[in-house]
Amino acid sequence: MATNDSQISQVYGSEDAQAILQIAIAQKQENGELSRVQLFEIAAELGISEQDIVAAEQQWLAHRGESTEKIAFNAYRQRQLQKNVTKYGIINTFLVLLNLAGSHELSWSLFILLTWGLGLSLNAWNVYQTEGDDYEQAFGRWRLKKQVGESLGTAADKFLKWLQS
Repeated sequence: MATNDSQISQVYGSEDAQAILQIAIAQKQENGELSRVQLFEIAAELGISEQDIVAAEQQWLAHRGESTEKIAFNAYRQRQLQKNVTKYGIINTFLVLLNLAGSHELSWSLFILLTWGLGLSLNAWNVYQTEGDDYEQAFGRWRLKKQVGESLGTAADKFLKWLQS
């Protein structure tokens, strides 16, 4: 295998090297998957210590878990928005029809329709913003609420089992 000076002096940034290695590994593997053993073998060939690859694996698992939770959080927010839009439509249809039946014109119901619509629009804007401090704070509150709910559910289950025994 002949190498010339231009190949030896070529330098890649860490992101570029990572991208090249990802492509090469994906091409090497038919289904694009590696076993954990293969991952450790590749790391050893690259001079990466076992401790470093274990630490990176733990970091990746934590990030993947958070990504999964954020997908669930986004779906929850979208379901809540959909419920609010449905309530808005039903209640405001009733109020507009009531206003039209009573005075044959839109008066007070238009104020409610527009004010509530503005609030709903701002809520929709927030639901589809998935970056920034406000999003992270809302995600943190949702995650804490979910964890507290799970803890209370577990405690209640244990208490009920204790009562039955």
